[in-house]
Amino acid sequence: MKGSTYRRCSCRDPKTGKELGTACPKRSSRNHCTYSVRQELPPREDGSRRSFGRGGYSSLKAAQAGLDHVRALLGLVAADDPEGTEIVATMLAEVSSEKAPLPDVEETRRRLKAGQDLIGSLTVGEWLDRWLAGKRIRKSGLSRYETDIRVHLKPRIGARRLDRLRVSHLSEMFTAIADANAEILEQNAQRRAAVEELATVPWKGLENRARRKAMRAALDAMPGFRRVTGPATRQHVKATLRASLNDAIGQQIITFNPAAHVEIDPVRKPKALVWTDERVAKWEQTGEKPSPVMVWTPEQTGAFLDFVAEDRLYAMWHLIAFRGLRRGEACGQPWSETNLDRHALTVTVQLVQDGWGVEASEPKTDSGFRVVALDDDTVGVLERHRKRQDADREEWGSAWVETGHVFTQEDGSWLHPGKVTDYFERLVAASGLPAIRLHDLRHGAATLMLAAGIDVKIVSDTLGHSDTRITRDIYQSVLPHVGKSAAEAMAKLIPLQRKADEEKARKAAKKAERKAKAQVAGEMKAKRKKAKSKG
Repeated sequence: MKGSTYRRCSCRDPKTGKELGTACPKRSSRNHCTYSVRQELPPREDGSRRSFGRGGYSSLKAAQAGLDHVRALLGLVAADDPEGTEIVATMLAEVSSEKAPLPDVEETRRRLKAGQDLIGSLTVGEWLDRWLAGKRIRKSGLSRYETDIRVHLKPRIGARRLDRLRVSHLSEMFTAIADANAEILEQNAQRRAAVEELATVPWKGLENRARRKAMRAALDAMPGFRRVTGPATRQHVKATLRASLNDAIGQQIITFNPAAHVEIDPVRKPKALVWTDERVAKWEQTGEKPSPVMVWTPEQTGAFLDFVAEDRLYAMWHLIAFRGLRRGEACGQPWSETNLDRHALTVTVQLVQDGWGVEASEPKTDSGFRVVALDDDTVGVLERHRKRQDADREEWGSAWVETGHVFTQEDGSWLHPGKVTDYFERLVAASGLPAIRLHDLRHGAATLMLAAGIDVKIVSDTLGHSDTRITRDIYQSVLPHVGKSAAEAMAKLIPLQRKADEEKARKAAKKAERKAKAQVAGEMKAKRKKAKSKG
């Protein structure tokens, strides 16, 4: 195809405004004009002509190099490859019209082979917006993705070209987040100190009021209290980016996912601890929980259920404590999936929060869809609850909201999961028992089932876990009596001479004790016999 380089003068006639071209008196000067190139491109599908044009080259040599670059790009596809030819020609026409830099030949060759877009101008932010708009998941999941993208990803790496995103860029991003955390902690500490100092200044007195006014002004100028970006949030940000980049690979936009290779601090999940007597005593003194996740003993669980026995939602607390349902699953459980005659319920729906709003949703995973067996006592509790609900329905009459849910508000409408949590915490505080979260009732159910010797696979299925390792690693807390039994069982397996000597001494002491008792009994018998003979 035809292509050429040519010299061009851009000077204009001051009267007409037209380019002087060859009439320019300075044209003969060596450094006055610039050079341009024009390369004809393969015609469009409708037969119309198109070309690549570019000017501004400082020398003929530079212009020729530019023309050779264009021809090298055209030479990447074979003459018998009309699809490839059209892709390259369209790319060159776009680069020409937008005055964008010519893409690297080898990079373009790689993109052609991988089936990717030849012009990698798509930014990370643009791709994240496109990816989020195409997601078809529940609203709460979309909200979490949107937060990660809006708060962390777009402000820090959104302007980078998607195809040039590297592991080092992500490492820098997470380092910047860590630095911001340190700054937030320092500013929070400064504000907290200022608030505490303000609280010590009396209200009365002209001087004190002036001082308080100045201190308040200083407080207003400080940043407000802010939360740091914790390890769990950083991991979620990484997971969001990794998922979006995986989809970009699937669409052949990129070939490498740097989010899969960046290393950040792991999340250390808190281990569940049991409220032993020693821990309860320390908690009563200091008010501090040994772990964010605490589990009641069977006695404490029973004490709580006895305390709330007359509560309208007693059946819900009982069901979570005995069968380990999640909060949203209990709030959304319908009567249509609760078969008391067969001693079973089927989990098919849950109520989830999006902000403070509530929506019905399917369980997050396939393992969340499950059948939960019910014991006789739990069936009896639910039967009594249904009778009470029927009485409430009759009392409310036409104002009753028919949702078909097992657990509802007084008028039959949906329970709000957040309000249920708040109500549970108030009940725990009123009971005087050590503090636990509502979700910790589920932890306790898993612990009690495992302590009862129920197979871990059955426990895992009951809880709706996808893997028994989750049940072992997260939900299994060792109850004191179970731990002691295990320790004693192991201790008996190891033969020690000291233990044999102690056992021998113990038997000898018992034998001596029995002999002494027999001797005393004999002496008492002899005395009674002697006294009887004298009488």
